[in-house]
Amino acid sequence: MIHSMQDLVNQACNLKQKRLVVAAADDLHVIEAVNMAVKRNMVKPLLVGDQKAIIKILTELRIDQNHYQIIDEPDRVLACEKAVRLMSGGEGDILMKGFVDTAVILKAVLDKEYGLRTKNRLSHASVMEIPTYHKLLMMSDGAMNMYPDVDIKQEIIENGIKILQAIGISTPKVAMLAAIEKFNPKMPATVDAVNLIERNKQGSLKGCIVEGPFALDNAINKEAAIHKGLTGVVAGDADFIMMPQIESGNVFYKGMMFLANAKSASLIAGAQKPIVLTSRADSTESKFYSIALASFVAELNVVSV
Repeated sequence: MIHSMQDLVNQACNLKQKRLVVAAADDLHVIEAVNMAVKRNMVKPLLVGDQKAIIKILTELRIDQNHYQIIDEPDRVLACEKAVRLMSGGEGDILMKGFVDTAVILKAVLDKEYGLRTKNRLSHASVMEIPTYHKLLMMSDGAMNMYPDVDIKQEIIENGIKILQAIGISTPKVAMLAAIEKFNPKMPATVDAVNLIERNKQGSLKGCIVEGPFALDNAINKEAAIHKGLTGVVAGDADFIMMPQIESGNVFYKGMMFLANAKSASLIAGAQKPIVLTSRADSTESKFYSIALASFVAELNVVSV
């Protein structure tokens, strides 16, 4: 069972080595993270970007260039296009965002001709190790889907379930977050929660247990849940907290990272291949943990082929 980021890394090292394609790879922290994964034989990297800048970074970090294949493309838009084309052509298992705006790489990912789109909606998910929580906790979506309706929330949950199942959580406990614990027809988050719980019971939302609505404390603190009379299996023991909209997710993520000393791994799910997409403000370690998490999701793709 994976209980920490160190467990995630240790077990990722035992998986088959994955081919990692980095788009606009001339970024010091990205290359540092990639090199951490290379040292553990986790990935075989292909760096697409400004070759002179990439070599300069490798030299500054005293990294052996013989472990790196580089495709020279100084233009960041074209670098993303080339990276995605390599992925769709079967040359990579994991795509990683380098020094480029998220919108640029997503435009390439969603291209109808060569992109990695599927019938599924793309969503962003972060798995976190929080010092005050007793296990890993995933949250979604705090970076991509702004104001999801109930159907989009179901797709976000389905994407998240696949990530958690990839790391060994067979039936994730999903907490639908809101400001209160009771249904209120004037509060969409509670309306959606009740709807998705019913879908889960009827079997149209499978592979998880959905409960709520929960205020955050009741989802992640058993004592708080008991105090409010909440007795479900998810209360106080959530694996996955579903955010009502992007502001909640973004504030929660950054609060955990910058105030609670959390460790995190973040991916975009719903594409043909896992996409490592972290904030430029995220640490080298977060980028490395994200590669490790993507290795597990990529392993599912290999098994399913």
